[in-house]
Amino acid sequence: MRVPLGLLFALGGRNLFRHRRRTAMLLAAICVAVAGVTVMNSLIRGFQQDMRESAVENLTGHIKVLAPGYRDDPGIQKRFELARQWRPDSLAGDMAGWAPRVRVPAVIMSERETRGIQLVGIDPAREDISFLADVPVDGERLEGPEDNRLLLGRALAEQLQTDVGYRVVVMSQGADGRNREAGFRVAGLYDADGTGLEKAFAFTGLDFARAMLDADGVTEVSIRLRDDETRPGERSVAERLRDVFTGQDVLRWEQLEPQAAAMFAFADMAVFIWFLIMMGALVFGLVNTLITAVMERTREFGMLRAVGMRRGLIVMQVVIESTLIMAVGVAIGLGIGAGCVLALADGIDLSAWAAGVEMAGMRSVLVPRLFPGDLALVAGMSLALGVFASLYPAWRAVNIEPLEALRR
Repeated sequence: MRVPLGLLFALGGRNLFRHRRRTAMLLAAICVAVAGVTVMNSLIRGFQQDMRESAVENLTGHIKVLAPGYRDDPGIQKRFELARQWRPDSLAGDMAGWAPRVRVPAVIMSERETRGIQLVGIDPAREDISFLADVPVDGERLEGPEDNRLLLGRALAEQLQTDVGYRVVVMSQGADGRNREAGFRVAGLYDADGTGLEKAFAFTGLDFARAMLDADGVTEVSIRLRDDETRPGERSVAERLRDVFTGQDVLRWEQLEPQAAAMFAFADMAVFIWFLIMMGALVFGLVNTLITAVMERTREFGMLRAVGMRRGLIVMQVVIESTLIMAVGVAIGLGIGAGCVLALADGIDLSAWAAGVEMAGMRSVLVPRLFPGDLALVAGMSLALGVFASLYPAWRAVNIEPLEALRR
């Protein structure tokens, strides 16, 4: 018996509307599950992007050039000269910016307290690639590489019991191995997203830092790319930089921040795990509902078998019913989920848990990120699970003997 495919869809739709309450409950469950997965995935993606942005902006960049051995023994002795053939404009299509720095361990002393810090000599005009670009500052920012003032974090200033306009002394090791110290006036206090950054870094002008340490060159060159989503592009830039900075270490952010990179990779798996948990629970409900529907229609399937409908067509009808309700539920669920994400576009304030948020490498405001690839994954796998869930009920349907079914 040959049955047009359109007729099977019509029969499937009619059977779904026959039991409106059960269909509505199943549809609601699918919508809630899909919407929940969509919202949770967007929060995980927001957490993931926050980790990467924090790692990149915290003076790391997407790629960094360092002298060999600097990571094991940071100091002005591990410095290098910018390559004469280094032409930043050759990477203009891939590079958003670059910043040369002198970064050394130091001790900072106020009239009341002493703390260990990282003294960083910068060219303020080039620091638009780091967190310094947008960080709020009380007082004044550094004006140029020759600026001999100091920019401190607010948390560090509180520890030192100092403020804007006060003087502090910074001591570090010079290029000859002897201690160097210099007095600085505090130009301003920056307020970063985390107190860890505020306590760790003190900034001064690049040229002044060189003069203080009696050294030429830089200890690092940090590079930020335009499109950090394109990993092949990132590797190609690193390879070109290795050709220019021969003998130096050219490292990607994943190598410089392995913990953040591991968490970033885990977030991809977390999206998949969360989907399996939510949709796995939904599949059990879908299977039970379809089995109930099949058992209620035992006489109907027996009659169809008796008039010559092939087993494959009965299986197809059950699968079509499952796919129809899953498709409608997925479409509505994705719409609800996307609407919830858009409603949270301004972000979720996590400042009440500031300490834990900082340890996780996140900002105090979590902004959900909705990726088309994630929506396609949820839609595709949900429909696939819907088909999978219908196989056992379909097998029960085709094993109904016509004569036994007609007796019921």
